[in-house]
Amino acid sequence: MIRTGLAVTALLALSACATASAETALDHPEARSFAVTQDPAAQVDAALASAAANDTHVLIVMGANWCHDSRALAGWLETPRFRELIDAEYELVFVNIGMPQTGDGHNLEIARRFGLDELPGTPNVLVIDGSGRLINAETATGWRNAASRSEDEIYDELARLAS
Repeated sequence: MIRTGLAVTALLALSACATASAETALDHPEARSFAVTQDPAAQVDAALASAAANDTHVLIVMGANWCHDSRALAGWLETPRFRELIDAEYELVFVNIGMPQTGDGHNLEIARRFGLDELPGTPNVLVIDGSGRLINAETATGWRNAASRSEDEIYDELARLAS
């Protein structure tokens, strides 16, 4: 009887942790940023139209919730310092791309649309000008170390690409 009581108590404690953990994860921007959306291509199209009308750029962040570098970058982009830059210079779109490096990629046609035939990992950061041209082709797929970059390094690169 005591063993059964201890087992039930342990199970209740574990389920409470799992529930709290799942609810807490949804409170973080990096956990929501790469949610699967109905039509990410339409979101990109809307951002392109807005960028053309407002003389801004489109910032397409192609990543995944499982990726710590994608989550780190998404977290930075939600801070007040980055929000100010993004609001002034960019139309931001997050695109979930699954795991392209293992053959389980999603929405890869968006990258191909801008001339990137291969995405070697996550995240990828595409900066598109108002005319629809990818302006950072050399660095778009080089963000797989976003979690180890400094805040200033990321900010400075995004500010440079916006000018």
